[in-house]
Amino acid sequence: MSDVKKNEESMAQAVKEILSGGLTRTVLSVLLGFLVGALFMIGSNKEFIEALGYLFSRPSDALGAAAQVVSEGYGALFRGAIYNADADTFEKAIRPLTETLRLGAPLIAAGLGIGLTFRVGLFNIGGTGQLIFGMIFATFVATRLELPFVLHTLVALIAGIVGAALLGALVGFLKARTGAHEVILTIMLNYIALYFFTFLMRNPALLQETRATGNPKADPAAETALLPKLIGDNYSLHWGLIFALLAVVVFWWLMERSTIGFRLRMVGFNPDAARAAGINVEKTYILAMALSAGFVGVAAANQSLGVAVGVTPSAHANIGFDAITVALLGGSSGPGILLAGLLFGAFKAGAPSMQVIGVSPEVLGIVQGAIVLFIAAPPLIRAIFRLPAVQNSNALGAVRKRLFSKGGAK
Repeated sequence: MSDVKKNEESMAQAVKEILSGGLTRTVLSVLLGFLVGALFMIGSNKEFIEALGYLFSRPSDALGAAAQVVSEGYGALFRGAIYNADADTFEKAIRPLTETLRLGAPLIAAGLGIGLTFRVGLFNIGGTGQLIFGMIFATFVATRLELPFVLHTLVALIAGIVGAALLGALVGFLKARTGAHEVILTIMLNYIALYFFTFLMRNPALLQETRATGNPKADPAAETALLPKLIGDNYSLHWGLIFALLAVVVFWWLMERSTIGFRLRMVGFNPDAARAAGINVEKTYILAMALSAGFVGVAAANQSLGVAVGVTPSAHANIGFDAITVALLGGSSGPGILLAGLLFGAFKAGAPSMQVIGVSPEVLGIVQGAIVLFIAAPPLIRAIFRLPAVQNSNALGAVRKRLFSKGGAK
């Protein structure tokens, strides 16, 4: 076997392990991520740094300062994301949990879309662009059509899904017909979608009325198109969470129980064998990208219809890129992505509370990055905790054939 072939096999095995991480390694990666965040909190704490000056004479001062900043930092995260025991009323005490659910919902939906492509051996880096296209369609329906309540919401939701799916299908079509790599296509379409969205919002005939301000902003969605509040007007949580949970169920059924899912997984496992079995691999790529973007479209509708204010070009909130992390952490499975989305939603909800007590909210960004780093480094986790080597992997590992085959799609 040539050196090039050996390198390809090694790289393929690494990708296989990253995408098929077990529960144990995932939990350990999360714990190590929090440990890295704790080290950054300690290293940037003034009291701890001062105590280092007399560490050997009174080591308890440094240890006490380290323990205090970590407990206060993660305690603030808990109060801001799960339950605030210091609140005056129970209603206020559970508000952080509702914010975690609200912020986690679009991450779950978008993560499902990205995870779907992983299982087909593709890499969808265009979640941001697809989400923006979904927002364009959903916003247009929500601001330009007059329909009864509920019907208006459902039509806007479907429009968001269709808009995102069309952009995803375009990527699949270009890949199938020209062999262009989906990573390059999706990255470039992110920029096109963002600037196209901004252009539309500057045109009064399309998404906004004439405004004096120079900041582009779409008209607010009609009240009949807004997602209803889930547990009352005192909370921001809305039906976007319900749609995200339904998306998890649909994703599970699609990938695990349907014939379409079997075909998708078969292409992801080995496209050459799938083609020999009579499956049209090129059409499957188009279908996979469209379905992937369709799930992202659920997140787009969440962003467009979740609040009674007009969306701006920044309303995508980097959900498309965060969804890649969510899909990796969740192992591209429905339940895993659900839990990973809620975890990252908790990070978003709890960051302001950490900032209030003087802990930089960027620490949570470091935690997220560290988690992904450990997820993407299976040998490192096994070496640290002396875990046994992985003997088998799921269908995600067959992304090897997509990454390293010489011919690619024909």
